[in-house]
Amino acid sequence: MTSTSFQKKSKAKILQIPGAKPSLYNNQLLISTGIPSLDSIIGGGVAVGTVFLLEEDAYGNYGRLMLKYFCSEAVMTGHSLHLTSVDRDPQQIFKELPAPIIDDPGPPPEDATNQSDEHMKIAWRYQHLPKYQSNPTSIKFGHYYDLTKTMDPELTNSIDHSTISEADLCTCSSSSTSMNEKYALLLEKIKQKIDDGKFSTATQHDKRNILRIGIHSLGSPQWGENGGMKGENFDSSLPRFLYGCRALLRSAFAVMMITVPSHLFQPAYVGRLRKLCDTVIQLESFAGSEKNPACKEYHGLLKIHQLPRLNSLLCHMPDTLDLGFKLRRKKFTIEKLHLPPELSETASRPQEDPVYKKSPAGCGSTGKSKIDF
Repeated sequence: MTSTSFQKKSKAKILQIPGAKPSLYNNQLLISTGIPSLDSIIGGGVAVGTVFLLEEDAYGNYGRLMLKYFCSEAVMTGHSLHLTSVDRDPQQIFKELPAPIIDDPGPPPEDATNQSDEHMKIAWRYQHLPKYQSNPTSIKFGHYYDLTKTMDPELTNSIDHSTISEADLCTCSSSSTSMNEKYALLLEKIKQKIDDGKFSTATQHDKRNILRIGIHSLGSPQWGENGGMKGENFDSSLPRFLYGCRALLRSAFAVMMITVPSHLFQPAYVGRLRKLCDTVIQLESFAGSEKNPACKEYHGLLKIHQLPRLNSLLCHMPDTLDLGFKLRRKKFTIEKLHLPPELSETASRPQEDPVYKKSPAGCGSTGKSKIDF
């Protein structure tokens, strides 16, 4: 028997991590943002190893709410969480996570399954085929939450989580002189968290997990940021920090969501920050301004400035870029903008006949047009 150099390629084993799935577009590993409507818009979820930049609204309420959804999804999927906030107490944000809506009643009883099998019959050719499980993991992708309830403390404490406050960023001194001290200390703590938790792709680990990093209101005045002022006062600490975070996450099983008060920065400075992130979304709230009558059902607009290009030349493009968000009593949703029927183009125009024009009385006129009979 002659030996050949051709060998059959073994099928690549798909990495199975709870709460993560491969993308249908570029086979990149994705995790949920905690908002299923947002996941479908950005291509199925947030890619592992990327930085998600969320530009806050003027008051910062909706940006903080979306960050809570991101953290709540970490609790439901068992991912590790690393939460940082200087403006607010991160422990308080962690305690205010919305409670999940339990919509899975569990497996049906055996009697019910036997009765259903008696009534349901399939073709004889498919009866002896093996049965496959549609969802190989026991944890589903994406959950729904109730904003009127907070998550059970026993559930939140069941995951690996850590918080960093302003006091934690002022106790030590950083060796870096190229950026703000708080940014440099936070970057060192994130790197230490990745190394200690074995989230790096260079380390071998039997059971992989995802690290979710949440940073609330990065670049606010509490961080000592000047908003990209020109001249001698220009500080490039925030762009350097984002560049360092992006470099760390590229070789780690981690995802970072950052909320930034971009309305406090210079426009050119905001554009520079967007280029240093992978996914960039801006929230524009109607609070404190006159609302367009066409958008009376919405609380604000959602603008997509950038989507990642991973393993492909083009990024995912949603069906439409006209998006708005609604905050109801129990949930936060993102939908396509729809004009109400009473403000349609035909209804708003006056129904006038361009041919018929009634002449004014007097001036030798009878007051009737030529088309009157």
